[in-house]
Amino acid sequence: MRPHLRSSGFARLVRSHLRPPRARAPRPACSAILVLRLFPLLGALPFLTTDALAAEPDADERPVDEMIVFGRAEEQIGLATAASEGHIGHADLALRPIGRVGELLESVPGLIATQHSGSGKANQYFLRGFNLDHGTDFATFFDGVPLNFRSHGHGQGYTDLNFVIPELVEAIDYRKGAYRADVGDFGGAGASFLSTYDVLPDSIASVTYGSYHFARGLAATNIETDAGNGILALEARTNDDPYDLDANLLHLNGFAKWTTDLAGGTLRASATGYHARWNSTDQIPDRAIGSPDPTINEPRLGFVDPDLGGDTTRVGATLDWREDDDTPLSASTYFLYYDFQLFSNFTYFLDDPVNGDEFEQRDRRFAWGAKVGQDFAPTVFGRPLEISTGFDTRVDRIPDLGLFRTDARQRVSIVRRDAVTEWSGSLFGEARHSPVDWLTVVAGVRGDLFAFDVDTRAGVGAGTNSGAEVDALVSPKLSLILRPHEDYELYLNGGGGFHSNDARGTTIGIDPAEGTPVGAVDGLARQWGSEAGARWQPSERFHLTGAVWFLTSESELVFVGDAGTTEPKGSSKRFGVELTAFLRPIEWLALDASYAWSDARFDDLPSGEDRIPGALEHVISAGATVTAGAFSSSLRVRHFGAYPLIEDNTQRAGSTTLVNLGGAYTWKRVTFDLTVVNLFDSKDDDIQYFYESQLAGEAAPVEDVHRHPAEPRQLRGTIRVAF
Repeated sequence: MRPHLRSSGFARLVRSHLRPPRARAPRPACSAILVLRLFPLLGALPFLTTDALAAEPDADERPVDEMIVFGRAEEQIGLATAASEGHIGHADLALRPIGRVGELLESVPGLIATQHSGSGKANQYFLRGFNLDHGTDFATFFDGVPLNFRSHGHGQGYTDLNFVIPELVEAIDYRKGAYRADVGDFGGAGASFLSTYDVLPDSIASVTYGSYHFARGLAATNIETDAGNGILALEARTNDDPYDLDANLLHLNGFAKWTTDLAGGTLRASATGYHARWNSTDQIPDRAIGSPDPTINEPRLGFVDPDLGGDTTRVGATLDWREDDDTPLSASTYFLYYDFQLFSNFTYFLDDPVNGDEFEQRDRRFAWGAKVGQDFAPTVFGRPLEISTGFDTRVDRIPDLGLFRTDARQRVSIVRRDAVTEWSGSLFGEARHSPVDWLTVVAGVRGDLFAFDVDTRAGVGAGTNSGAEVDALVSPKLSLILRPHEDYELYLNGGGGFHSNDARGTTIGIDPAEGTPVGAVDGLARQWGSEAGARWQPSERFHLTGAVWFLTSESELVFVGDAGTTEPKGSSKRFGVELTAFLRPIEWLALDASYAWSDARFDDLPSGEDRIPGALEHVISAGATVTAGAFSSSLRVRHFGAYPLIEDNTQRAGSTTLVNLGGAYTWKRVTFDLTVVNLFDSKDDDIQYFYESQLAGEAAPVEDVHRHPAEPRQLRGTIRVAF
């Protein structure tokens, strides 16, 4: 089910009562709000006045085929609950030059998606002072299906977007903070909702070829009948990547969707199938890059272990039905089969000087989930009260969840092997009411119950680490929205969120790697967040938002390099500032930019030694998009500044700046597209870590910076035919 960020009949009904017509400004009886009305004086700025921004050619004079509608320009006043909510339309995504599928999420202001391993693996994400690893604390949904994996073999909340075909994504809605009741697990820092087309704008076939033997083929077609509309898409991709160890990526993808009217509503049925196999170039230590010692010397794009990589298979089916009504009943369900195998080696020969420290992570699971919702719209004192209620449930049955020590991808020993069953059930409700024109109150509550069952079948601690646990949380939410003027909104938001911990951590008694006693963790880690923000949107040509936020977590998941995994740490606090802007000064040019600053600290460490490793402090992204008739082009830059690698901040990673450029020309039904990834061939890094490792030619462990360089400049050309 799609989030209530998009315009629906119900939303239009409510907004018609919440927001006065443009010709009539609201009259709040509050002197502070009246002072804020002085903001229209900003209209004196050149070309930013409301009249200038709103001026557009008449519809009859504008060629239809030249109209580009950007989701960032869609009106959010009267609809959004926080300054940090937003909508990204297909035009924003289709014109965006990207190097990896996971970079779709970089359209969320302040979010960075990097990669420290092979191209078939999930990206590493950063947002609001979180090193999200592969998804912890940021919930992602695809057509209503949660993508974050609980108790995953590689990392909690693992979110792999490689099965997504970008051309099929119609929009991305996003939120930051845990201020809405319909999202629970992994939603503390925020959430994104990817939704696919019901009917593609055109059926397409495309072929792409680029540097380092990048090759991709895509065919996607509409199937339109009297009974409904369908989409069928097939994708194949291969790539060697620019690192010295060829990726030998094999990527196969399929998607099918059927949309039809049923029982007074709309039924959407979809199926996905995805398989990938690849080799990985992981991070390497600084001391090996260009070392005079030939036993450890590696080039900047080199590797230490040639046997790293993995494979993934994902097959899923979804049914979603929504009543065609202003207060709809909705229901959805999904089923997923997933198989994952990954070989990694972060410490080389630190633990095992003979066989090396290579290890295999294994995850094979079946997942099922369902969600039911009902909206209501009673009238309270002559004004509508928007109420959304729902229930969702999910069960993950993981019969094979393992960690093995390996040599050349052959198992040497079992660290641990488990069968896990994890179930959750949630009730939530949210009410939205405007007692007066200039004020909206949104209040919600969510209750989550989790049950964990772990059967440790092999490894140190077999039997001892088995068990069952139950945990529950109630999370209240509250938002106040002030409208001092029809073009401005002010927001005050607060609420509780959480992330679940790996089920194996809730029953553990013996550390399987060390064989020593260890304490179990709570199943759910509480988070509290708040935010104050503002939005100025005088027209669809200009949009400006700003927010100041604060978030606390009772348990932190931190990457531990010498174990190649994450472990829970103590409590933490974060705060920051965000600014985003969209401007379309003339019809054929769109500009957007965002800036985010954050500070992340542990609570239980002394001052000066309390930094959270990997927490980005400064993130900047900006883009310029040109759409002039048959020609379109987009230039994008993203930058993240230096950040701490260890708690005392004595080791810091350098900053990274990357620029991508894309251009396309359409002749009749054929489009020629050229994308340049890393336009200026930056030698910056995707990611850096600081930890202890030992190379084959070394007699003792060494603490060092380990880095994964960003991919060098690449050109990719595409020919696309629409039919």
